[in-house]
Amino acid sequence: MGKLILFLLAMLYTSITLGQNTLKVIIKDSESKEVLFGASAIIQGTTIGASSDENGFLEINNIPNGKQIITFSYIGYLGKTDTFNFPLTQTEPLEILLSPSEGDELDEIIISSMRSSRTIYNTPTRIEAISGEELEEKGNMKPGDIRMMLNESTGIQTQQTSATSYNSSIRIQGLDGKYTQILRDGYSLYSGFSGGLSLLQIAPLDLKQVEVIKGASSTLYGGGAIAGLVNLISKKPVEEREINLMLNGTSALGLDVSGFYSQKFKKVGTTIFASYNLGAPYDPSDVGFTAIPKFTRYTINPKLFVYINDKTTLNAGFNITIEERIGGDIIYIEDGGSSEHSYFEKNKTNRLSTQIGLDHIINDKSKLSFKNSISYYDRSIEIPTFKFSGDQLSSFTEATYNYNSGKSEWIVGLNLWTDKFDQDKFNEAEVVDYNYTTFGVFIQNTWNLTDKFILETGLRTDYQNEYGFFALPRISALLKVNPKLALRLGSGLGYKTPTVFTEDAERIQFKDVLPIDISKTKAEQSIGGNFDVNYKTQFSNEMSFSLNALIFYTQIKDPLILTPTSNNTFEFLQPDGYIDTKGIETNIKLTYKDFKLFVGYTLADVIEHYNGETTTFPLVAKHRLNNVLMYEIEEKLKMGLEAYYFSPQELNDGATGKQYWLFGFMVEKLWENFSVFINFENFGNTRQTKFDTIYTGPITDPTFRDIYAPVDGFVLNGGLKIKL
Repeated sequence: MGKLILFLLAMLYTSITLGQNTLKVIIKDSESKEVLFGASAIIQGTTIGASSDENGFLEINNIPNGKQIITFSYIGYLGKTDTFNFPLTQTEPLEILLSPSEGDELDEIIISSMRSSRTIYNTPTRIEAISGEELEEKGNMKPGDIRMMLNESTGIQTQQTSATSYNSSIRIQGLDGKYTQILRDGYSLYSGFSGGLSLLQIAPLDLKQVEVIKGASSTLYGGGAIAGLVNLISKKPVEEREINLMLNGTSALGLDVSGFYSQKFKKVGTTIFASYNLGAPYDPSDVGFTAIPKFTRYTINPKLFVYINDKTTLNAGFNITIEERIGGDIIYIEDGGSSEHSYFEKNKTNRLSTQIGLDHIINDKSKLSFKNSISYYDRSIEIPTFKFSGDQLSSFTEATYNYNSGKSEWIVGLNLWTDKFDQDKFNEAEVVDYNYTTFGVFIQNTWNLTDKFILETGLRTDYQNEYGFFALPRISALLKVNPKLALRLGSGLGYKTPTVFTEDAERIQFKDVLPIDISKTKAEQSIGGNFDVNYKTQFSNEMSFSLNALIFYTQIKDPLILTPTSNNTFEFLQPDGYIDTKGIETNIKLTYKDFKLFVGYTLADVIEHYNGETTTFPLVAKHRLNNVLMYEIEEKLKMGLEAYYFSPQELNDGATGKQYWLFGFMVEKLWENFSVFINFENFGNTRQTKFDTIYTGPITDPTFRDIYAPVDGFVLNGGLKIKL
């Protein structure tokens, strides 16, 4: 009897042993073939599973005989489910390829600013992207313009240049707005005079993503990109029709109505964007001047895409923006004013631009592209006793050839800029006209030396009709230490052609600003570099962590400074010295289930070095802190809580501004085809008028001080979005 029991136990043990199988796999990215550390696998209907190690290797033990369904997953990638029949005949590890998801994971975003189809993860140049859900969430907070969208990004600060008209410029790493290029699909549409009011006249509804490159980016885009560039990428038509409508209202009696239509047919496609924006005069602090001006704006932007054949695509479009804006003494604006209430600032803007592009695929390795834009900008600025107005006509033409052999990619191009400004003459003052032509040749190579090391080099040579030749080399390198850790290092040269259209001149409405003496002025030139560390890890299927730390430095030689003269005019001079900015940016992202926490810190130390003396550059918050906590139930609910800190800023009058915090809270409830949202912007009601003044002198002839903190305070906005 005992022998029988032992025999049965042995048979049972053998059966169990034979039924306990092992699966060995190596999990990789389907595109780059990089191994994925921290990917998981689980047998459906059981708790049996495992995670991949640093080599992408994953092993599951104790798998029963028969058919088993196993699901493989990794954050930022589409899940994959396979059926296996155990025991397996193959003993070597199987290769499992996971495809990147189309979500908002930064590693999977395709970057267009570098003229290639690489993802951020495989691009040596450091690029930040605002896209997907993040772009939509920021669009809820300010549907009428992109100022807030950029201001809430680490390392970027929007600087308000007018206390009454709300005009603003963008500063990257503390440098003046004139050193940043703003592009639309690679076209330079917002430079020189046309840069005025630009941040306030771009609605985000038709944007696919926003790409930001910090530091010299002159190889592909030429002069002006000393601090960096912002490239606004428009949506393109796809086969599935897209109709987006947005209606937004504010507690300051503002109104935004936007619509976007997109669809691709067999041979043609189209996108159409239109918006109407309205603002009412608003003075929450009762100082007598508008914190938000009265304005009306109309925008229409249709585009046509023609798919000539499988290899050739033609696109053409135009943009029209018409706006009237008036700020100043609120009694004057609301009731017509009187001798005691007579101050105003009027802005009238007409903006028209055309774009045409042609892409032709020569073969599977090479492509030829051509693009052209023509822009006309007419703006008048009027205050009591003075008016400044003029027309700017500019054009941009470029041809590029792209060759990609797999390991190496070449981009070669030619481009031509023309930029002409004609000032309307109302008195005996000298006009600030200019007529610039710039011809550029560039070449860039991106070389995958190994699976882990990518080198990008570039060289541009520009000839400018007034300031001569410029050679602009650039180099960037990417080292993928392992799937968790990547390092980038980059450096380059840049230059800026002088014009009078700067933040300082905008603040005084260009009144008494003398033209630039070309014979005594040199182009501003820069050298800079940055080094950043990217680290990401997956703690579990429900928790992930990423860290990006950037060290940057930029020096600008021969900076152009607006200087008062002895006869009450202003002249642009170049003192003996330079401006430099150095600092760090740190971004942390932590996700846990439906929660996402973003923390960003910026240290920007901007110093002027003139004639052997050093001073702090004005209107830069040396320390900034960004905190955003998001809670999201996919396709049902979004909630966001924000807190932003700005350290004290040096002002142009020698004073020091106060430190302050800004708080915001946003909620959006989503259904299948529509959503409603409400945003409590600056609900702490932080205003500069609470702790500092915004002007001196009489209300009829005020002298406005620097605006370094919000003047509009708490503003509630909410609305409806419809998707068809």
